[in-house]
Amino acid sequence: MTERTTRTGQAGRTEPAGRDVRAAPDRWTRPAYTRVARIRGPLMTVPGAEEVGWDEFADIRLSTGEARHGLVLDTARDRVLVQVLEGTGGMRAEGTRVTFRGAPLRIPVGTGWLGRVCDGLGEPLDGGPPVLGADEAPVAGVPLNPVHREPPADPVLTGVSAIDALTTLARGQKLPIFSRAGLPHLELAAQIAAQASAGGEPFSVVFAAMGLTHADAAAVRGTLEERSAAGDLVLLLNLADAPVIERILTPRIALTVAEHLAFEEGRHVLVVMGDMTAYCEALREVSAARGEIPARRAYPGYLYSDLASLYERCGRVRGRPGSVTLVPVLTMPGGDITHPVPDLTGYITEGQIVLSEGLHARGVYPPVEALDSLSRLMRKAAGPGRTRADHPGVAAQVLAALARARRARELGELVGTAALSETDRRYLDFERAYLRTLVAQGTAEPRSLDDTLDRAWRALAVLPRRELTMLPGAALDAHYPREER
Repeated sequence: MTERTTRTGQAGRTEPAGRDVRAAPDRWTRPAYTRVARIRGPLMTVPGAEEVGWDEFADIRLSTGEARHGLVLDTARDRVLVQVLEGTGGMRAEGTRVTFRGAPLRIPVGTGWLGRVCDGLGEPLDGGPPVLGADEAPVAGVPLNPVHREPPADPVLTGVSAIDALTTLARGQKLPIFSRAGLPHLELAAQIAAQASAGGEPFSVVFAAMGLTHADAAAVRGTLEERSAAGDLVLLLNLADAPVIERILTPRIALTVAEHLAFEEGRHVLVVMGDMTAYCEALREVSAARGEIPARRAYPGYLYSDLASLYERCGRVRGRPGSVTLVPVLTMPGGDITHPVPDLTGYITEGQIVLSEGLHARGVYPPVEALDSLSRLMRKAAGPGRTRADHPGVAAQVLAALARARRARELGELVGTAALSETDRRYLDFERAYLRTLVAQGTAEPRSLDDTLDRAWRALAVLPRRELTMLPGAALDAHYPREER
């Protein structure tokens, strides 16, 4: 049975700015549907619904008086499939009332988010009032005309030497961190969020954590406490015991907030999102509940386009001073880089930062494996006028020396280190100096770019000058010790 009320107002009309988008509308009324045909997992089916569109927001009132909210996933004839944001636990079909808003989910946007700690749906966890804003924006985002995009350029410095020196992050770039279970990817992501900067220009960080345990969430809040207190951080924490639908909305809310800070407020915004594997697992769970035909490893066939709809929201816009830079963090199940999540992520993004189990076992933090990592846009972010004139040459020389050291180490495992040439042994010495001097870094030890590059020079000084063929003579004269070693 459908209970109808007099409809006033215009379909698709949005709430007044500054209101909690999850509150029931009070400026107009819409049909309330009191019949629910089925509840399964996080989904429920409402029959007899008319004039309901895809992605429309829904207000749900249980027989107990509890209010919940949902989004329309699908409409087929007169049946509407709704995903319940707070989960369907304790829900009964009898006595449940559903009202559709006539518009997608929108959230308030603006600088009011800065300094706030919220759950995955944007509800405050810091004891403060609801986040208010002068404007609203749809969480699904607004498509950006590719013609208006500017190519990524200029660096975002993370304060982490292994990243800034060898896989420099450009403003507007999307550069994922590939990890595996047991590695300190969460610590590294929080450290990047705490230390990152844009060379003195207005800068903010949006950190969206998905599927965290309570202990991990507390650790992240502790690491980012100083930046949050300074009003430069938006922290969204989706916990592992939260409803699965919240995990799907968390990155979209984070990107919506970041887009407004960047393109309306003129800030350079770094968005750190992790764990994207937990997000994809949530997507798979909803897909299974909908009865969709699974694709590779039971993930939905639209996993690629769904990830692209998130990753492609970063960038720079012509005529706007801000930028959105994205660092998604994901764990590779079993360390398999061909798993659908890292595999599809690699197709969309511009490089990757790979964490190594071997370096972690040796006590190196952060365990960034430089030879497996790559920033395809590093040339846009490093060099004269952007970082330092010797930066590209130093990075190329360090990578070449690491490759030669790897070959020497493999040869030494076959014939013994004593049988190696003097030059090969010097390369092994360089690798140790590189890990000790450049890579090894404390979790609360931000490094300037000058300090990072000077450390790289100290590691390269272990090698004979004749081996440094990728560096110009002027740079060698300025930084290499006069004595031949």
